[in-house]
Amino acid sequence: MAKFGLSQSIRRVEDPRLLKGDGRYTADIAVAGQAQGAVLRSPHAHARIASISTAAAAAMPGVLGVYTAADLKADGLGPLPCLIPLKSVDGTPVSDTPRLALAEDVVRHVGDPVAFVVAETAAAARDAAEAIEVEYEILPSATDLATAWQPGQPQIWASAPDNTCFDWHAGDKAKAEELFAKAAHVTRLTVVNNRVVVASMEARAAVADYDTAKKHWTLSTNTQGSWLVRNLLADNVFKVPKESFRVVTPDVGGGFGMKLFLYAEHVLVCFAARRLGRAVKWTSERTEAFQSDTHGRDNITVGELALDKDGTFLALRTKNWANMGAYLNTFAPFIPTGAGTKVLASVYGFQAIHAQVIGVMTNTVPVDAYRGAGRPESNYLVERLIDTAARDMGMDRIEIRRRNMVPASAMPYVSAMGQRYDSGEFAKLMDTALGKIDWAGFEARRADAAKRGKKRGIGLAYYLEATGGGPTENAAVRFADDGYVDVYVGTQSTGQGHETAYAMLTSHELGIPVERIRVKQGDSDTLPDGGGTGGARSLYSEGQAILVTTASVVEKGKKAASEHLEASVADIEFTPGEGRFAVVGTDRGVGIIELAAIQRKKAAAGQEVTLLDAQETADIKSHTFPNGCHVAEVEVDPETGIVAIPRYIVVDDVGHALNPLIVRGQVHGGVTQGIGQALMERTVFDPESGQMLSASFMDYALPRADDLPDIDVDLIEVPCETNPLGVKGAGEAGAVGSPPAVINALVDALGGKVVDMPATPEVVWKALSAA
Repeated sequence: MAKFGLSQSIRRVEDPRLLKGDGRYTADIAVAGQAQGAVLRSPHAHARIASISTAAAAAMPGVLGVYTAADLKADGLGPLPCLIPLKSVDGTPVSDTPRLALAEDVVRHVGDPVAFVVAETAAAARDAAEAIEVEYEILPSATDLATAWQPGQPQIWASAPDNTCFDWHAGDKAKAEELFAKAAHVTRLTVVNNRVVVASMEARAAVADYDTAKKHWTLSTNTQGSWLVRNLLADNVFKVPKESFRVVTPDVGGGFGMKLFLYAEHVLVCFAARRLGRAVKWTSERTEAFQSDTHGRDNITVGELALDKDGTFLALRTKNWANMGAYLNTFAPFIPTGAGTKVLASVYGFQAIHAQVIGVMTNTVPVDAYRGAGRPESNYLVERLIDTAARDMGMDRIEIRRRNMVPASAMPYVSAMGQRYDSGEFAKLMDTALGKIDWAGFEARRADAAKRGKKRGIGLAYYLEATGGGPTENAAVRFADDGYVDVYVGTQSTGQGHETAYAMLTSHELGIPVERIRVKQGDSDTLPDGGGTGGARSLYSEGQAILVTTASVVEKGKKAASEHLEASVADIEFTPGEGRFAVVGTDRGVGIIELAAIQRKKAAAGQEVTLLDAQETADIKSHTFPNGCHVAEVEVDPETGIVAIPRYIVVDDVGHALNPLIVRGQVHGGVTQGIGQALMERTVFDPESGQMLSASFMDYALPRADDLPDIDVDLIEVPCETNPLGVKGAGEAGAVGSPPAVINALVDALGGKVVDMPATPEVVWKALSAA
C-alpha cells in the first residue's frame, strides 16, 4: 500500500494524548478570576410561578448575582430558537413555544431553569440557589405520549390545542390508498420507540468571559460545532453582530446529537459575564444532565404494509406520534418529519408511501436529535413490519426481503419518498451477513439451546441511512513556522477519530507525513463558518472541503515553485506521493514544506511572493445512503427473562472506507447504543407528579461490557458516486440497524410474541408468562 495511501487501518493519532490524560475538556478550563454558576431548576413538571424572592440568596456569603427571567428581559435577550419552519398539512405553521433561558411565568418540565446564581465558588452558588424562595401554583401535567394528545389532558401551550403542535404529511396519499384498496394482504403493527437519555461520558459545561471595552464574549463550551452556537447567541438571543462572539470548543467526551444545540446555560454564563464583568463558569452534575440535556427518540408509530398475493410490497402507510417534550428544541420538529421519513422506503421497491407525523407536547425534557435522528425510528418500523408480514403470510423472512429489494442494476434509483440512491448492492450485503452467521445452520443452535433450557432466536434487519448535510463546508490549510501543517475544519470531533481521518486525507493529497499534520477544530474565529458534526456528515462534507482546499494549496504551490525554481508554472508538476514540486523533465525540485518555509521567509523580508496557505468552501450537494445488514442471535432465560446476545454480525456499505479501523469502532459504538435502547434503557416519568423516576444511573440502565456480544463487522465497499471520495457516512449506522435486529431475534425466540422496547427482563418474563 502506498506510503500516503488511504484505506489503511492506522491507529488514531489523538488516542495517546487522550489516554495519557492530556485531553483538555471544558471542565478543565479555568479563566483568571472566574466565578461559578448554579441553576435553580423547577421541582415540578408543570406549575405557574406565583412569585420569586431572591433577597436571601443574594445576601449569602460569596454570592455575586442572582438572576431571573425579569433580568434577561430587561437586557433585551431573545428566546432560544427552534430553527425548523415546519407547516402542518393544512398550511398552518408549527406551534410557537417561546423559551427564555429562564422560565418566566410557567415551568413546563422538571428541571426547567428558573434562576441563575453566580458566586465565588460552586458550593456557594449551589447553597444560594437552594435559598431562593419560589412560590409555585402546581398544575396538572401530561407526560405520557400515548395519552397527552387525547382530549381532556392538561394543556401545556395555548398555541397547541390537545397538545398537538403540528400534523405533517409526506408522500403520495392518493396512490397509497389506491394500492391498499387492491392489496391481497395488509399487515398492521404498532411499535414504540422508547425515550432515551443520551448520557454522554462528559457532562455539559460552559465558561464565558466578556471584554467590556471591546463588547466581546469568549465562550468555551463542549459543542458539536462552535459556529451554530455562535450564530444563535448573536442573531437570536443577544442580537449583536456575530463578530461579538468567539465560541471555542475544546476536546469533547461524546455528543451523539445532544451537544449540537444552543442551551440555556450558554446564554446564562454569557449574560452573567457581561453583568459582572468577570468570567463565569457552569458545570453540569449528572442528575442535572438527566433533567436538562435533550433526550432522544420517544415515538409511537402505527405502520401498515400492503402486499400482493406473492408478498411483493405495494405501499406503506405510517402514522407517528412524536414526543417533542415541553419546548420545541433547535431541530426537534425536523427529526421525525424530514429526517425520519427520508428513509421510510429503505432498500425496498415500494410503489407509494404516505407518512403522517403528529408532534406532541408533553411536560418532559425536550427531545431532539440523537444518534441517527429519525432514521433509526423509521428503519425500526419497516423491519419490524416486514418480519410481521412474513409471519402473517407464512413466508420466509429472507425471501420476502430479497423479493422486494431494489437490485443493483436499478441504480441510480429514486425511492417512493423521492430520494435518489446513487449506489447500493443490498442483496449482496444481506447474503454475506447470512453466510457469516450461518443462518442455514441456526435450527441446530436453537435445539442445543433448548437442551440447556434456553429459548434461542435469530433476527435480521436491513437498514438504510441518509447522511450528509450542507449546503457548504469550510477548511483551511496553513503552514506553521515550526514545520508542521495546520488543517482547520468546520466540523467537531466528539470521539469519532476526525483528527486521524483528516490528517490521512491531507497527507494523501499533499504528501505530508501524518505526524506533521495538526487538525485544528472548534474555534469559531479560525473559519468564517462551519457546519459542525451531526447526521454522520463529517468525512463526507469536511472531506470535500479538505479536497478543494488542498487542491488550492497545490495550485498556489505550483506558482510558488515557479518563482523559486525560476520556471514556467506550466512546467511545474506536483507528486503527492513525494510531497514535491519539480520542473518537468529535470531533477530540479523542492519539497512542499520546505517551499512553504522559503516563501514565508521571503514574505517576511518584504518580497511579494505566493504563499501556500489556502482556505476554501465546498458546496455539499447530495446526501449519501449508507446501508447494511445486521443479524443478531439471542438467548432467553425463561426463568428470569434475561436476554443474552451470543452472536452479532454486521455487514456494512459505507462506501469507500478511508480508515476501516475507525469505521469498525464507530459501528461497535452505535450497535452498543442500539442494544441499550432495545433491551435496557427505560426513561420513566411518574404519571401523577411528572417526576422523572429514572434520573440517575441507579435507575437508568446503560449497557456495560458484559451485556454486549463480540460485534463482527465486515465492510463491503460500494463507492458513492455523489462525492469525489466515494464515502458514505458511518457514524450513525450501528445505531440504526441494531434495535430492529435485536427485537426481531427476540420475537423469534418468543415464538412470535410481540414485545416493545426496552425488552427488559421484566417485560420478557411477563411475555413468556402470558404466553
